Amino acid sequence: MVLLLFVDLFVNLDPDLAALRELGGFFVLRTVRSAVGDPDTARADEPATLAKAYEKLTSDVYENALTFRVDVVSGRLGIAEPRVAASIAHQALAARLWSVALGCAVRYGRLPDLDPGLLRWDAGATAPDDLWLTEVRARPGGADPATLADAVVQTVVHGHLEPLGEALRARYGLAAGLLWGNAGSALAGAVRELDRWARANNRTDAAARTRALADALFAHPLLTVTGTRSGLAFRRRSCCLYYRVPGGGVCGDCCFTQPPRSSPRAASG
Repeated sequence: MVLLLFVDLFVNLDPDLAALRELGGFFVLRTVRSAVGDPDTARADEPATLAKAYEKLTSDVYENALTFRVDVVSGRLGIAEPRVAASIAHQALAARLWSVALGCAVRYGRLPDLDPGLLRWDAGATAPDDLWLTEVRARPGGADPATLADAVVQTVVHGHLEPLGEALRARYGLAAGLLWGNAGSALAGAVRELDRWARANNRTDAAARTRALADALFAHPLLTVTGTRSGLAFRRRSCCLYYRVPGGGVCGDCCFTQPPRSSPRAASG
């Protein structure tokens, strides 16, 4: 039955990935054509690629886009602890990566190549993180849940979250458990939003694809340990440190029910 739901009249990837727009801002992925109007027109101020952002971070906020983003988040939220700002920045970027990948998987039945070298990121933009793809080309593969889930894992987990996490651990000392908890929380949030859109638009086929993908993705060893699921609800096993943001508290899926009393130097995951 689930397999039949995936045998659908998927449309080909269009140059503007226009099918993502109706899903909401967190799912939109700009393309070269939508970003500059003419794909042959080069931008002198092109943002850095995510591949560049994942390189070894330095303390110079203008040297690396990820360092710059953490500094931007710190300033906007009044965060005194760099590791807290790094965690918040990480979860926001993870949410965008999951959203565009899942949105394409559900709406198109395939993924574009989201290689870090093809995705540019405006680290100074407001939320949601501004991403644009320099070339729209479909990854090979079928539209069944297992094949799509594997493509999402290869693209998001191995292509982005692993190098992103390594860079943040090395620079800010964030625990691996915290970072994967952020990833699990961001995935659960993207799934809920996509399911909400599907149901609001009477797209039971898209809702079924979304849930099948979520089940397959959360079965991955790096994600299954991040929290417990009940339907679309998710309770993570770590804390993103949002309670340390001025005026912040615990998130809806936090492992804590109230802000803990902890040392700024305590373990974060």
